[in-house]
Amino acid sequence: MKGLAKRIIPCLDVKDGETVKGTNFVNLRKAGDPVELGKAYSDAGADELVFLDITASFEGRKTFTEMVTRVAKEINIPFTVGGGINALDDVERLLYAGADKVSVNSAAIRRPQLINEITNKFGSQVCVCAIDAHLDDDGWHCYVKGGRERVELGLFDWAKEAEQRGAGEILFTSMNHDGVKNGYANEALAQLADSLSIPIIASGGAGKKEHFRDAFILGKADAALAASVFHFGEIPIPELKDYLRGEGINVR
Repeated sequence: MKGLAKRIIPCLDVKDGETVKGTNFVNLRKAGDPVELGKAYSDAGADELVFLDITASFEGRKTFTEMVTRVAKEINIPFTVGGGINALDDVERLLYAGADKVSVNSAAIRRPQLINEITNKFGSQVCVCAIDAHLDDDGWHCYVKGGRERVELGLFDWAKEAEQRGAGEILFTSMNHDGVKNGYANEALAQLADSLSIPIIASGGAGKKEHFRDAFILGKADAALAASVFHFGEIPIPELKDYLRGEGINVR
């Protein structure tokens, strides 16, 4: 499992049809048209894309589903979509629109059976369990509702349960590191990688190329996801991959 090429994944947070990016989950600023960005990343050598509908209200969903279809037509790499997925109908709608995988977060914490339902019907490879966690005084805790509400679940226990229920990957975002650009939560990532056998995607904290290297080497992550460093042109993907190859990391 661990010998596979490491993946670089741009993440687009979409709100009202536009890509936005914040810091520690707040202070959103606009970052461009999601369809154009998706195509540009696909062309630049990104290994996958993640699109998150961060305000998945009913109206937003319709807009978002249409956008998923438009993005899917423009790219030729795997494409994960998340935000507001509460039932199999939502999964079906997004897969039908062109997504390859879906990412579930708050809804899976509220009703863990959702993971079993998705994987039983569509296979584990379709189900990415996204976990937003914060390092509190009493350890790493999961948060829901876009990071606004703490739940009693610990990060490591929940990740283990998600794996047992059939999730194909864990997408772990450290809220402490999100948008701050000081590097990923490598200790927590390594602990996840050591305790699980499914791939771990690191999210939250990329600011420079070294941070990706550290996520792969120290954090033992299988993939690294980032947003603002890509959206605002701070780190071009081809340059990042050249750098990682030079550091002895197997990238595509």
